[in-house]
Amino acid sequence: MFTHGNESPQTRDDVTLPADPVHPSSHSDHADPPRDAVKPAELGSKKTDSLLGKIEAVRTSLQGVIRGKADVIDSVLTSILAEGSVLLEDVPGVGKTTLAKSIAALIDLDFQRIQCTPDLLPSDILGSAIFQPNSGEFHFRRGPIFCNLLIADEINRASPRTQSALLEAMAESQVTIDSTQYQLQQPFIVIATQNPTGFEGTYPLPESQLDRFLFRLSMNYPDADSEIELLLDQAASDPSSKLVPVMHRDELAMLQSFVRQVTVDRKVVRYLVDLVNATRVDSRLRIGCSPRGSKMLLRAAQARAVLDTRDYVLPDDIQAVAVAVLSHRVSMRSVSSSWDDAAVIIDEIIQQTEVVV
Repeated sequence: MFTHGNESPQTRDDVTLPADPVHPSSHSDHADPPRDAVKPAELGSKKTDSLLGKIEAVRTSLQGVIRGKADVIDSVLTSILAEGSVLLEDVPGVGKTTLAKSIAALIDLDFQRIQCTPDLLPSDILGSAIFQPNSGEFHFRRGPIFCNLLIADEINRASPRTQSALLEAMAESQVTIDSTQYQLQQPFIVIATQNPTGFEGTYPLPESQLDRFLFRLSMNYPDADSEIELLLDQAASDPSSKLVPVMHRDELAMLQSFVRQVTVDRKVVRYLVDLVNATRVDSRLRIGCSPRGSKMLLRAAQARAVLDTRDYVLPDDIQAVAVAVLSHRVSMRSVSSSWDDAAVIIDEIIQQTEVVV
């Protein structure tokens, strides 16, 4: 069941989305007038429970394929519900691409996969105009970015010019080619993988592109018991090849719209702002989190609440997603510091920031 907050919405099948005064869309940088809380629209309880049951089925199926990574699975699903993209950073072979492909199979998403290499061009991602001799005209052939889920393998092996081809798509769900704008399919999500910085043939992602990712996550190696289960599961066949859709893309889009309606109390927003402001004054950080980062943190907390079958945000939701959302949006003073160092600082800030009840 969907656990409601102070107000109990009435049952109805259709949902009309209200304006979102505290937190605009993640694709917009313009703030709306503040309000004490964001009130949910009336949600049809039967439909909502059905959708929540399906996303739970997706979560359970993923845990059967990706062993011992329940926290990573929850974070990726949270990002998808929040309409955000994910950057998975780790050594090759720990299941990053398998996770992305399994999500596409379980949610019936139109997905494309690109293998990033140093010679990959922007047109290889966006598409290009092809001359047609019969008609004497140029015809635009769409690239793999025209899909619901784009899997970009080893994104930091592509050149900075090619990496930049994804910026507009990730920020505004559109691409501009030869002065013509093309809207992308909805929902549109990018799950990118990258090798750790310092691996041969890699180009570090600039801050502007890192900021387009809602979450930056690390898979890490599985524990011994999970690796044993993984080897036994795949002794005869790959379990990910047997996955069947349990959720339609339209149902995902509806659940994403529910996320925008989750109640956010003013005190919870104040706690979030206190966390973000702490990153701006910490002496170990050169640059703190931007207001866009604040909005994305709030949206991620709303999605986390929905994944936990609630329609209101708790401080616990903010704490659960803060490290993955904020650690790649701050800049360390020491050039030798890593993303892990930033994550430790964000975690310390969470521990030190008072929760206002």
